[in-house]
Amino acid sequence: MELSVITAKQVFILFILIFSGFGCVKAGVIKAESKKAFSDLLLYLIVPAMIINSYITEFDSSVFSNLIKAFLLSALFMAAAFAITFTAGIKIKGENAPIAKFACIFSNAAYMGFPLIEALFGSEGLLYASAYVTVFNILVWTVGYLMVSKTADFREIAKKIATTPAVISVIVGLIIFLCRIPVPEIISRPLSYIGSMNTPISMLITGIIIANSSFSRIAKNKLILFVIAFRMIVIPSFCFCIFYLLGLSGTAANTVLLLEACPSAAITSVFAVQFGYDEDLAAGAVVITTFLSIITLPVFAYLITSVV
Repeated sequence: MELSVITAKQVFILFILIFSGFGCVKAGVIKAESKKAFSDLLLYLIVPAMIINSYITEFDSSVFSNLIKAFLLSALFMAAAFAITFTAGIKIKGENAPIAKFACIFSNAAYMGFPLIEALFGSEGLLYASAYVTVFNILVWTVGYLMVSKTADFREIAKKIATTPAVISVIVGLIIFLCRIPVPEIISRPLSYIGSMNTPISMLITGIIIANSSFSRIAKNKLILFVIAFRMIVIPSFCFCIFYLLGLSGTAANTVLLLEACPSAAITSVFAVQFGYDEDLAAGAVVITTFLSIITLPVFAYLITSVV
């Protein structure tokens, strides 16, 4: 029960930050075009710093064991998301079907998940969250990219994975953690300061997305209902059943399950623009599922602590 209350409070805090970004756009303080600059700052500087900083900790065999567990559970839960979406979406056709399925499969682990996990579980939670994001990035730039781009340029896909800042940061962090490399305070302190910017910047970006969305056009798209049902209810519920049947517990398992229960990934909108899909559908998937997460995330946090 305590975890669900903390989750609910944290989600409310995140929404205050989201509406700060929303208000700044509506007031003209921030231009809509600044979303790209903020996103690049987050992707190339803030998230890498935060991930590396989470690995700067004394080596602990139990933590390493839980890290491996987080990798395996992340792969298991995302595989379940793929299987459920493609099985349920067999009859869904049309030019926008790939982007709708993408929105169902991939959660907003970086923008919405990282701030939440950091608040709930601290640096240890971020360590396990980095495992989830590594698996996430590999799948986004392989299967996910193939889905929405309809291309099989494996050289380009391999390049995307190898140059993804989050993946590079995990590799650097693992080297520091496993080799027990001492990091002087003159380096670790700036990494900590930069990494702490993740929450406000992530939520500002979400607020900017919301401020530029047309709810009237979003409401008319029937695929939105499919995305809402599977991203926010069916997939997390199925993963919770796995969680329950396997008797999982602990910070690593809780972290991975909560990340899988997050709203649709923000990169859905990026791919919609890049490959010519309905931008309102993509933005709507991100925006509406983000709003609904204020209810669903505390519910899953409650289930984790009360049912298992």
